[in-house]
Amino acid sequence: MFGRLAPVLAAASVLTGPLAAPAAAATPASFAEPVPEVMAALGDSISTGFNACGWYVSCTSRSWSAGDHAAVSSHYLRLSKLSGTLQGHNLNFASPGATSADLLGQVNKAIEAKADYVTVLIGATDACVRTEKAMTPIATYRQRLETALATLRAGMPQARVLFASIPDLRRLWQVGKDDPVARTFWTLGRVCPTMLTNPTSTKKADVERRARVRARVIGYNRAAAEVCAAYGPQCGTDGGAVFSFPFTLEHVSKWDFFHPSTAGQRVLAAQTFGRGFDWIDPR
Repeated sequence: MFGRLAPVLAAASVLTGPLAAPAAAATPASFAEPVPEVMAALGDSISTGFNACGWYVSCTSRSWSAGDHAAVSSHYLRLSKLSGTLQGHNLNFASPGATSADLLGQVNKAIEAKADYVTVLIGATDACVRTEKAMTPIATYRQRLETALATLRAGMPQARVLFASIPDLRRLWQVGKDDPVARTFWTLGRVCPTMLTNPTSTKKADVERRARVRARVIGYNRAAAEVCAAYGPQCGTDGGAVFSFPFTLEHVSKWDFFHPSTAGQRVLAAQTFGRGFDWIDPR
């Protein structure tokens, strides 16, 4: 779903289980917003629609954010129904393998494109690494988000921002651990080793490792919610909806048993769109 596994599996995340991060409460705008004229998807491979339509390719048309495939009903398509000014102005600066370290560069591209609405889903690749020690510290993740948002405010003061919560990676392990095909993909592809190594093991060390990785994702989600709240009413979150969604293997790509399928992308769009901003319908 995300990750610097790009050459192997393009990093990523999938959806999730019960939310244990109360600080990830929604921070929607307090007033109705005009439909944006240009929108941009920022983040990792989940926002590029990686493996949603083919073998190890980004399917940007099926992105939950800026895609134009009818089956997904993305933010772009929903907003386009409200205003024709957005049509054709859906940009995707997300990148397979991106981590929080790459967000600033994506923000600069959004500023150059004059995007007045950006969605952000990033962080699973910060946790989905070879070892726990290599996971991005929460403080570093927070600082990178703060820098990126400060840059966006300086370059596009009126831009609206929506943070989607990072999926619960342990939920992916839970729904796939008993599927031999999923386990084979995870093992041969070395998919998200911090969470998915030894998927059938119930040893204490493996149980505790999975819990620590999940706790790191919760920490990222909490940090993103707090940074967003500090940014003000032009920033909203999904209130942990993506993290909390009880997805199944139906929502996971059968190309890698890691990224969201088209059905998963549709869930992402549905879980996030109504939780960020109230948009003015000029019709």
